[in-house]
Amino acid sequence: MDPSGGCPHAANARLLARGAVAPVVLPGEVEAMAVIGHDALKEFLAHPDVAKGAAHFTALREGRIPDGWPLKTFATVQGMTTADGDNHRRLRSLVSKAFTARRVEALRGRVEEVTAELLDNLAAAGGQDGRDGAGVVDLREHFALPLPMGVIAELLGVDPEFHDQLHHLSNQIVATDIAPEDAMAANRDIVAVLSAVAASRTENPGEDLTSALIAAREEDGDRLSGQELIGTLLLMIIAGHETTLNLITNAVRALCRHRDQLELVQTGKASWSDVVEETLRWDSPVSFFPFRYPTRDLTVDGTVIPQGTPVLAGYSAAGRDKAAHGEDADVFDLTRYATGSATRHLSLGHGAHFCLGSSLARMEATIALERLFTRFPDLDVAVTEAELPRHASFVGNSVQQLPVSLG
Repeated sequence: MDPSGGCPHAANARLLARGAVAPVVLPGEVEAMAVIGHDALKEFLAHPDVAKGAAHFTALREGRIPDGWPLKTFATVQGMTTADGDNHRRLRSLVSKAFTARRVEALRGRVEEVTAELLDNLAAAGGQDGRDGAGVVDLREHFALPLPMGVIAELLGVDPEFHDQLHHLSNQIVATDIAPEDAMAANRDIVAVLSAVAASRTENPGEDLTSALIAAREEDGDRLSGQELIGTLLLMIIAGHETTLNLITNAVRALCRHRDQLELVQTGKASWSDVVEETLRWDSPVSFFPFRYPTRDLTVDGTVIPQGTPVLAGYSAAGRDKAAHGEDADVFDLTRYATGSATRHLSLGHGAHFCLGSSLARMEATIALERLFTRFPDLDVAVTEAELPRHASFVGNSVQQLPVSLG
């Protein structure tokens, strides 16, 4: 795996041509596997002999994974993403109350309000408020980032003063080309910030999820440990804003590069929900997510994955797997949803670890895109795709900046 990230699709196509499961080498010469075919990934994600707990990671258990390894947090953080069985159900149940359909729908008004504020700020940054301006503005910085970060932070009771720092540290944690000392510093710093958030909510509890999690811990001490609280907050902050940020960014890029598809939505021949689903499939916000481990030697699509091997879930590859999505899988096409026969993508996961915040992410992205292109129907990316700097990670899949002209 290229630790510097980059656009994954050409490499994914080459791997898919060879099979649905691929041996890969992670930073530090750690041997791993990636499941990249749609059907194989769907099977693997729900397989009863596949675990998430780090105790099943052979190289880690044997002391062959050093501190500062850029992917170590994905394996060792204590929370839902590294828990199995009853422990996973316990942790998930504590958080799931905040993501019921009713609770998510109750957030709609707030998402719309924040979106409207950010669109005004975007207009001002782009010189459309009557003042002098450059006319080109970074959509990612001024719109795609503060919307999901603001919503998830408000849900968790995280004060605005921490937003920028948490986003910066999240970026470092998901980076795969980071130096060991920087990786360790980022982990220390984000734990310190989240510990401060937890301390603040302990002293001054509110109606937020952090306060609810702390209350649950205090009512029954074995329900949520201190490390699990911090690990859960870390997971919620990263997953709650990085993925939606990438989703909105990737959708805007896709629509601007495919004006015929944008016209379909603007004329009512396709829906904004179609845009969100096609972006999730065609340019998944998460490219390769770490880790899962077979608890025994496991054969997937004819390939043996040895017990204890760290496995990446190849969402960006599976989304363009022609065996599942047709010969035009590499085409951004909103009309594939018109008949209702499109194969359901896996970009939000599958099985017990299906993304808990999927409804919130879909709602945020749908509102953001509809309001954005209603306010600025002629918005366009101001540079070529090759000029957009990519994330330095093979975990996340997007660009670092998105300069646009508002039209």
